[in-house]
Amino acid sequence: MIIPKVDAKLLEILVCPLTKGALEYNSEHQELISKAAGLAYPIRDGIPIMLPEEARSLDN
Repeated sequence: MIIPKVDAKLLEILVCPLTKGALEYNSEHQELISKAAGLAYPIRDGIPIMLPEEARSLDN
């Protein structure tokens, strides 16, 4: 399976939509992690889905 890459420049400018804080890229799970919000935003087909309702809680 080929994992699509996320553009590095895009990752530099993206922030959590709730906290406006920095995100960490998790390439293994294809997610952007917001530790401040406790959420992991999915990346589907190389596109970050920055909707809180689509995010996974880090409490799980």
